[in-house]
Amino acid sequence: MEEQSVPQNKLRIWIEILLVSTKLGLTSFGGPIAHLGYYHAEYVQRRKWLDEKSYADLVALCQFLPGPASSQVSIGIGIMRGGVLGGIMAFIGFTAPSMMVMILFAILLKGFGLADSGWIHGLKIVAVAVVAQAIFGMSQKLTPNLPTKMIALLALIVTLMWDTAYSQVGIILLSAAVGWLIFKKHKEDLGTVAIGFPISYRSGVICLGLFFLLLFVLPLGSGLLQTEWLNMFDRFYRSGSLVFGGGHVVLPLLEREFVPTGLISKEDFLAGYGAAQALPGPLFTFAAYIGAIIYGWKGGLLATAAIFLPALLLVYGTLPFWYKLRSNPKIKGALIGVNAAVVGILLAAFYHPIWTSTILSPRDFAFAAVLFSLLVYWKLPPWIIVIAGALGGAVLNVF
Repeated sequence: MEEQSVPQNKLRIWIEILLVSTKLGLTSFGGPIAHLGYYHAEYVQRRKWLDEKSYADLVALCQFLPGPASSQVSIGIGIMRGGVLGGIMAFIGFTAPSMMVMILFAILLKGFGLADSGWIHGLKIVAVAVVAQAIFGMSQKLTPNLPTKMIALLALIVTLMWDTAYSQVGIILLSAAVGWLIFKKHKEDLGTVAIGFPISYRSGVICLGLFFLLLFVLPLGSGLLQTEWLNMFDRFYRSGSLVFGGGHVVLPLLEREFVPTGLISKEDFLAGYGAAQALPGPLFTFAAYIGAIIYGWKGGLLATAAIFLPALLLVYGTLPFWYKLRSNPKIKGALIGVNAAVVGILLAAFYHPIWTSTILSPRDFAFAAVLFSLLVYWKLPPWIIVIAGALGGAVLNVF
């Protein structure tokens, strides 16, 4: 009887993780920072799956890694609660609701020719307000002094002037080196309590090795085989691997992968990004929309798997080593440089393609200013801004 109770107990835990994370995936509006607040209330305060210190340490790790930080925190909590499969259950529950809505939106947009509708243009203006808010908040936190502001400015200039597939990778690496040199003596209260995770060092090494192997092998395989599906998987995987700073920063990476190649138009791209602001859950499910625009619902599923796979591999790979990493001040210094560069990269994306493709008249600018004010100063929830943007765009289209 005891041998049977163990797997049954694990099954109950896995189902519980799936149900709780699905509830959060359906109700967690407001973006990555808001997601962390929802997690804290649900997992730490209500269910007590982990204590305050363990949660803070996990959040610190996921802020350090590239990828969707809030999704990685969810995966990490799932791992701590239910092992390897627990992390997968947490990922599925938190991601699936918004992924399915984005795929449905793409199918409707493509099937009914909605791209030229006034409310779609309103969603593009919402994207202007939301990204402006992200830059406003991130710049205050990530560029607090002159050196970080200069890193952000240089990143902005290089991104705009050197517009290639590898420019952002080079900027991130260079900014990490500069941060390592300038801020290597940066001190922060990192605590002294280590976290125990049900993942071995060997498993962690395998996951990290697979992450880097796919990052280098997929572009080679895509070039040699010339397979459309492999090519798309490679584009999403690289985008998910190189995002520092949260879901908004994936916008310029995805834009450079899919818009210049003609796989998706600027209009459809920005419409989907605006619609994504209305949904709970991770902004990375915007990839599902792009995949569905290109190859239907199968493309949406493949795109979601590809863009989140790096996040899964990195969380599983780094958890066993986290305590040693976070105690190194040089690593923290490199991260300061990277985060400052993120502000500059996001500013460049704000100018092109968002601003240049959306703000076409003084009326558009005025409406964007109103939405920005409602979002930043009135503190209205993002889903209200999205509804207001869609309705306002429809009204403006009539007059």
